[in-house]
Amino acid sequence: MIGLVAATAAGRRAAEALAAAWPGEARIVAGGARDALATAFRECDAVVSLLAVGATVRVLAPLLAGKREDPPVVCVDEARRYAVAVLGGHHGANELAERVASVLGCEPVVTTATDAAGQTPLGSYGADLGFRLENPDALARVGAAVLSGEPVALIGADSWPLPPLPPNVVRAARLAPGGPGPAIVVSDLAGPEAASAGAVLRYRPPSLVVGVGSARGVAAGEVGALIDETLRAAGLSPLAVRCVATADLKADEEGILAAARERGWEVVTYPVEVLAGHDVPNPSEVVRAEVGTPSVAEAAALQAGRVYGAAAELVAEKRKSVNATAAVARLRPRGRLSIIGLGPGARDLLTPRAVAELRRASVVVGLDQYVDQVRDLLRPGTTVLESGLGHEEERARTAVDRARAGNAVALIGSGDAGVYAMASPALDLPEAAGIDVAGVPGITAATAAASVLGAPLGHDHAYISLSDLHTPWEVIERRVRAAAEGDFTVCFYNPRSRARDWQLARALEILAAHRPPATPVGWVRDASRPGETSGVSTIEEFDPAVADMFTVVLVGSSRSRRAGDRFVTPRGYRWA
Repeated sequence: MIGLVAATAAGRRAAEALAAAWPGEARIVAGGARDALATAFRECDAVVSLLAVGATVRVLAPLLAGKREDPPVVCVDEARRYAVAVLGGHHGANELAERVASVLGCEPVVTTATDAAGQTPLGSYGADLGFRLENPDALARVGAAVLSGEPVALIGADSWPLPPLPPNVVRAARLAPGGPGPAIVVSDLAGPEAASAGAVLRYRPPSLVVGVGSARGVAAGEVGALIDETLRAAGLSPLAVRCVATADLKADEEGILAAARERGWEVVTYPVEVLAGHDVPNPSEVVRAEVGTPSVAEAAALQAGRVYGAAAELVAEKRKSVNATAAVARLRPRGRLSIIGLGPGARDLLTPRAVAELRRASVVVGLDQYVDQVRDLLRPGTTVLESGLGHEEERARTAVDRARAGNAVALIGSGDAGVYAMASPALDLPEAAGIDVAGVPGITAATAAASVLGAPLGHDHAYISLSDLHTPWEVIERRVRAAAEGDFTVCFYNPRSRARDWQLARALEILAAHRPPATPVGWVRDASRPGETSGVSTIEEFDPAVADMFTVVLVGSSRSRRAGDRFVTPRGYRWA
């Protein structure tokens, strides 16, 4: 919950605007400003103070416990010009400042060094993947080395879809001997490497799954002791445990539930018939006869590892106590592919989610001219793989292959990624089934053009590409004819090029047979970009020569009409 605190009428209006924008997520904390601010700080996950920074700091200073314990705090000035991230910049305040600014129309102010330099903040590195920072005291030393351009080793991050780090952070197989220099280690091992002294920042990835089986009525202490000993004997860190897994028959086994709860772990369960399908090193026919599967601990660990990752392997085979069994599997994480629509071209039509995903990606794949549009948004250290027109399938395969290798990849295209763009060729590859995919919608060329022309898409409409590069003209013509007979407004993509100069005229001829001569036809070239041009004509008078591959042509239905200099397709409301 986000606590909103205000002391003046202007502040209260701003707080009300935020509460309305975030229903169920934010609440206005009542009372005098001092008491309300202290209450919000103690009770809420984050705080927006509609007070001066100095006043906010004086109230909160005695309450501060530590950067990882305190809720993030953002201050907004009386004139609503700035949203200042005051506390917990890397723990939510920077993002909250951006959110506040988007609602109130003010400017976010972020002063943390890594953000000012455009770098990935180490304080939240891997946080969205579930990473735990084991030794935050090393943040200042290692963070300063990264910012200063010193050589910093990065160990163990290869298989995780992590955001980029600057070029001076270099992947290495192990820590340097003889006293390590600054380093970042991603490891689930509790051995000497993970515990090395020096400026080593240690992250624990959620890579381990503990499988547990037990007799009915087992004590939590016995289960917990067995889990701890199994991890210790295998040299594994409990901070890297994602969950405890068991058979669904044990879903109410309080000893297992309590042992997991004491350690802050989730319990997941699976049907015994699923567990029975796993090939394990230590099956038991006694267990099979009793519960229907020859393995609970080992099979459950493997099953959960495969659910959460691309694959799993046992790293600690079954250990027994009197009434329980435990085993540990390590999952291989899935790579991540974000398929991003950049919109029609104008920077202010690029969505905030697209910006966040671009900055999250360690590898960006795209057409060279689209990469140029967003190059300034990419974090230092991002690998950019760009190519020219005509290499769409190659770009799609490259993006999927890089994601399968464990990277965080962004595949970019104009408009919306799913409309005549890169989502289809990428997701159509069989290899895409083994990665996590995030689709980021974008404003399409059709909607951008429609907003210029008026409201041509106000009722049912169809999009048709006139490019016969991958679709035979006979198929395209059949689709145009169907849209004509169905009386759809039609939006034509790829209407005309130097090599294809007759298809648009033929498509208009088909539509004209089902439309009045005065049916409006609108065209927009370079919608939202510098040099944008547009016009509205009729299906009888429109000249196809004005169109090219940068143009979108919209043809009205029989009910579309001109409204002044606008093109409108009526929605069909009946006004009283």
